[in-house]
Amino acid sequence: MKTTKVCRYLRTKAMYIPALAEDPHDPQEISRASHCWCNCTLSETGPDDRPVGADICAPERGCYQD
Repeated sequence: MKTTKVCRYLRTKAMYIPALAEDPHDPQEISRASHCWCNCTLSETGPDDRPVGADICAPERGCYQD
C-alpha cells in the first residue's frame, strides 16, 4: 500500500454494508475488498481509463479527488 488516502470516488461493497468492515474508508479495508469501482464512471476503470483500486487511486492520478 503506497498511500494513506484514496480518491473520494472509489467505492466498495464494504461502504454500503457496515458489517463487512470496521472503517470502510480505510485504504487497508478497501484493499481487502473483492471488488472496487469508480463512482464517476460506475465501472472498474476511472475517468482516465485506468483500473481502480485502493493502491492505485492516489493523488498521482489526474482524476483523483480528495
